[in-house]
Formats: sequence, C-alpha cells, structure tokens
Amino acid sequence: MMLQGLVGYVLLALQIAVLVAVVYAFVHAAMQRPDAYPAVDKLTKPVWLVILGVAGLLVLVLDVLGMAIGAVAAGIYLVDVRPKLLEIQGKSR
Repeated sequence: MMLQGLVGYVLLALQIAVLVAVVYAFVHAAMQRPDAYPAVDKLTKPVWLVILGVAGLLVLVLDVLGMAIGAVAAGIYLVDVRPKLLEIQGKSR
C-alpha cells in the first residue's frame, strides 16, 4: 500500500519537472527572433510555439503519455534548436 503512494509522488514530481521544462522551452522560443528559425534550417517560430504549447497542455491533461510527449518536445527544442538559435544570434549559452 505504501508503494502506491510513493509511485504517485514520483509521477507527480516527474510531471512537474516536465511541465517546467516545457514552459521554459516555450518562453525561450517566444523570445527569439522569428527570422532566426529558418536561418538555422529549423521549423518556424509559430510551429515551435504550437508544438510546445500543445505539449504543455498534454502534460497537464494526460498522465504518463502526456509527460512522454512533453519531454520529447521540450528535449528536442532545448537540445537541438535552442543551441543553434543562440549561436546564430551571437548569444552565450
């Protein structure tokens, strides 16, 4: 019985962590110049905002599947797109 409570707390902590990552990625994507995205051969700014916005909603609505989708969307943005955007704009990491 005690294990079920622990699993619930772990899943809640993971959900909060993924939601924080998605919100951070969304805010970062919103603050970038729109012309920087095509310059680094990535999807456009509105497309990334939609992807990250929907991922954030799915994290809130769905349990494990929503967390997985949100983690993948935020991970791709933060690991692949964000560094290239910062590089082309001459900003430090």
